[in-house]
Amino acid sequence: MIDSDVLERTLSTALTQGGDFAEVFAEDKRTSSVRHDDGRVEELTTGRDRGAGIRVVVGETTGFAHTSDLSSSGLEEAARAAAAAARGGGGGVRTIALSGDPNRPPRAEVLPENVPKTRKLELLKRADEVARSEGGSVRSVSASFADSHRRILVANSDGLLASDNQVRTRVGVNVVAAGDTGMQTGYEAPGRGMGFEVFDEISVEDVARTAARRALTLLEAVPAPSGQMPVVLHRGAGGVLFHEACGHGLEADLVRKDASVFKDRVGEQVASPLVTVIDDGTFAREWGTFAIDDEGQLAQRNVLIENGVLTDYMWDLVRARQAGRASSGNGRRETYRQLPMVRMTNTYLPEGDTDPDDIIRSTERGIYCVALGGGSVDTATGDFVFGVTEAYLIEHGELTRPIRAAQLVGNGPQTMALVDAIGNDFATWTGMCGKDGQSVPVSSGQPTLRVSRMTVGGTAA
Repeated sequence: MIDSDVLERTLSTALTQGGDFAEVFAEDKRTSSVRHDDGRVEELTTGRDRGAGIRVVVGETTGFAHTSDLSSSGLEEAARAAAAAARGGGGGVRTIALSGDPNRPPRAEVLPENVPKTRKLELLKRADEVARSEGGSVRSVSASFADSHRRILVANSDGLLASDNQVRTRVGVNVVAAGDTGMQTGYEAPGRGMGFEVFDEISVEDVARTAARRALTLLEAVPAPSGQMPVVLHRGAGGVLFHEACGHGLEADLVRKDASVFKDRVGEQVASPLVTVIDDGTFAREWGTFAIDDEGQLAQRNVLIENGVLTDYMWDLVRARQAGRASSGNGRRETYRQLPMVRMTNTYLPEGDTDPDDIIRSTERGIYCVALGGGSVDTATGDFVFGVTEAYLIEHGELTRPIRAAQLVGNGPQTMALVDAIGNDFATWTGMCGKDGQSVPVSSGQPTLRVSRMTVGGTAA
């Protein structure tokens, strides 16, 4: 993408006014998407975004500039702008010698840009057919396909030169069904850090059936109960809850800003002894997996909570340097136009040893959540509210009627402290995580588990 000698000159230019650290982050990203709505192709797009961001750090001050001009002159101009923004002292010339691999090959077997759009569209047409075949109450089907191929190159004044070649593919199906209870929606959208070969693992037909059955089930649902009761979270379903309610509070930048309920609690019991929380950027071919983060640091498996005890936070490179420790490989950015910040990758609770059916059988009364929707969380207090998109009543140890319009209300640390059963199954959830105006791909996961007491907001009399 950029020759090493050009990178070395750019870094030297960035430090001509002094500075503790300089970095070049270059990115070349190709994307494509297809959307099929009710038998019609509504969107068929391709795009490419290419450029570099240059950062200069002086003490607590950071100067940053970005450019779409990857020529030597374009990069040096951006380097001078970043250096001026940092306004460092000391001056002089600093020579940078880089070492590393600037050409990491992609892990994908079938690059998405090599797949004809007609083949992608065929998948969506099949999803439409399968979803409609699930029942006459289906009124609308929207299916989408999206892929990206992102190449990044990172060089810094420590001499680091690293690259990554990231491919991601995702399919989504949204179904609207109509009945006596009005319009109900079902949605399913799995994705992986893979090329088109992902469809050897993910069945588009199964995705369509799941979305359709979710919408159709809600037509038969009764209003959700309200009050405090046990909540059993189906495998994968609760991952987003722990991601939002707990994961963000374990990001070092929020800890440093006094915006985390977990500040100064390393070594303390913050959850049930059954709970271990891991953030792992190397995990299988998940949505949040990569070889290096957006600061060139190797992806790592980081144990954040072990047997209920808080063991560490997630760190990016600059904050780790300030704290006199190593990065945890969690420095991420949406594009070259933004500075990196501490972000999660694939965050999950590992499986236990209890049969999920036994967890349900041992629950006299409560609700069983299969899928969660949107929510909000205050990282400073840990308080959260999440919508539930598919759930069932548990009555006398059995799943009975589906429910609708339920919300889960609680506090992250308190909820983790009340986990009293962990299943021996496991699944993940795929999504885009937003923070401070930037969105990055992540996954979260967990086995079937039970929280002994949560507040459920419902509309049942």
